[in-house]
Amino acid sequence: MRVNTWKRAAVAFALALPGAAIAAVVAAPAAYADGCYTWNRTLTQGRSGDDVRQLQIRVAGWAGYRDIVENDGRYGPKTAAAVKRFQQAYGLRADGIAGPQTFAKLYQLQDNDCTPAHFSYSELDNGCGGSGWSGGPLSANQTKQNALRTMWKLEALRRSLGDKPLRVSSGYRSRACNNQVGGASDSQHLYGNAADVTSRTSSLCQVARAARDNGFSGLYGPGYPDHDDHVHVDSRRENNSDRSSNTTSWSAPDCGIGAGND
Repeated sequence: MRVNTWKRAAVAFALALPGAAIAAVVAAPAAYADGCYTWNRTLTQGRSGDDVRQLQIRVAGWAGYRDIVENDGRYGPKTAAAVKRFQQAYGLRADGIAGPQTFAKLYQLQDNDCTPAHFSYSELDNGCGGSGWSGGPLSANQTKQNALRTMWKLEALRRSLGDKPLRVSSGYRSRACNNQVGGASDSQHLYGNAADVTSRTSSLCQVARAARDNGFSGLYGPGYPDHDDHVHVDSRRENNSDRSSNTTSWSAPDCGIGAGND
């Protein structure tokens, strides 16, 4: 069971708080304790720490068009803007301040293993049907952490598409798996930074266009070689461990993306 009864009640209470009450609360009460992570203070611009970093993981998909949210533990303008977009997407008071209502919505969205509501580690784990996070260029733990950030971006993409389901056809790949499927030698899949997705309710072009606003710096879809049956999204700009430059690379010509049509 993803959320127990008392937690649902606490979340519902927090989301029902009037604006004045929210302003008076400076820390998330202990009653909101979550199995994955609990924030104990309101976060605003200028704050720093691991609690900011945890927030950045969960709002990375709300970075905005062609932008990213660095996972640096510093609550700067980009993080505040992403929080505001997250709040707008879920009907919360959109002020860019992460307080009880924002945390309550995050608790509602995440499982006890920190994955978002509609994605799981098993979906992102080894695209050749294996299991585990080893066999790539990074440690298993770092690869798994990258996959978690990828999942939160996918959750944002799903919300942007009207909460319509997305299917991950390939996530993390070990070197052996990547070689087996003919992936690029330094593919972002090797780092847990990528996912190939499809949808039964949205066209691939709808998925690709929406992904531009969800923190993905790598995007390949219809019209790009070998990508007519899925949309590839990744976080290459945030990857300092690969051999590629930290740039944005988008190409889905059939969707009007790329070649100056972004």
